[in-house]
Amino acid sequence: MKKKIIVIVIVAVAIIAGVFFYFKSNGKNAAYKTEKISRGEIKSIVTATGTVNAVTTVSVGTQVSGTIKKLFVDFNSLVKKGQLLAQIDSSTFQGQVDQATANLLSAKANMEKAVVSVTDARRTYERSRELFAQNFIAKSELDAAETSLHSAEAQQKVNQAQVEQAKASLKIAETNLQYTNIISPVNGTVISRNVDVGQTVAASFQTPTLFSIAQDLTKMQINTSVDEADIGRVHTGQEVSFTVDAYPDTVFAGKVSEVRNAPTTVSNVVTYDVIIKVDNPQLKLKPGMTANVSITVETRHDVLRVPNAALRFKPAVEAEKSKTKEEKERIKGTNVWILEKENPRPVQVNIGISDGNYTEILSGKLETGQEIITDNLNNKKGNSSTQRPPRRFM
Repeated sequence: MKKKIIVIVIVAVAIIAGVFFYFKSNGKNAAYKTEKISRGEIKSIVTATGTVNAVTTVSVGTQVSGTIKKLFVDFNSLVKKGQLLAQIDSSTFQGQVDQATANLLSAKANMEKAVVSVTDARRTYERSRELFAQNFIAKSELDAAETSLHSAEAQQKVNQAQVEQAKASLKIAETNLQYTNIISPVNGTVISRNVDVGQTVAASFQTPTLFSIAQDLTKMQINTSVDEADIGRVHTGQEVSFTVDAYPDTVFAGKVSEVRNAPTTVSNVVTYDVIIKVDNPQLKLKPGMTANVSITVETRHDVLRVPNAALRFKPAVEAEKSKTKEEKERIKGTNVWILEKENPRPVQVNIGISDGNYTEILSGKLETGQEIITDNLNNKKGNSSTQRPPRRFM
């Protein structure tokens, strides 16, 4: 009987001790993750993605149809303005020039014949007028001579028009013959070639693109799309930093050169085009690369700042229940929590800009080097308003 009593007493003492240490470990000895308040620089940025392009890209096409006879440049070829890029077979166009030349010669010959006819008709008219003055011929013969003269003069004008028409046809034929030589309109670099020797190009409805030439690859631009919620903070002249997948460890710099007003709507999301000018002296950036862009909209130096996690932290619901009504009123709004005698204490603050990691503190009773709570180590759900109460022992 005594042994049973001793066992019951030991078990009861163990339960009481367990309950005591459980509530003690879940109550006053809560552990918190803290970080020191610091001073430093904060940059407010707008992030976007875009595509790297040459500032000026010229598409070189052809205005005539035919077969590619020769190619003189290839991908990445450096070209000068007026340089020959390719040739289209010119046999047909040369024949058109020869035919137009022959038509012009024929028209000129007809013109000379018309001039002779006018001269002859004028002599006949002059002679008839003299004879009529001497009453040697009838008035009808004089009228007939005058009519012949006017008819010859009109025919001369027709032949003159035919000469001009033949000249125009010859000019068109010669121009088409010149179009068989594909000439570079600018200085630059060939970034694409869309034809091969022997390929037939047809320019009946639209001009086919044979080459794309980037005018100057040392000057590039990024075409980005900025969300409508951020576009109001983006202005011309703002500094830009960006990276590309080809050089993930290199940060490139640029400036906003243009904010376009035309909206683009995709799936009810409205964005605006922002153009960023970039220097590319080493030719690392290539057309078509995807750029991850950060536009610096505001920079502040040597400001008091706290980690963003401190703004998200809230103590456990049990600690909230212990607050008095005055304390609850005081901690409403934006606040952070500091450790005071191993207990969290709220400090109301006014915040400024944020860079995603730190937030500027405009006002509040905080000092540099002070420990600020960012997390609850004992209970990762301690900043939830629905914390589960401790289990009771019955």
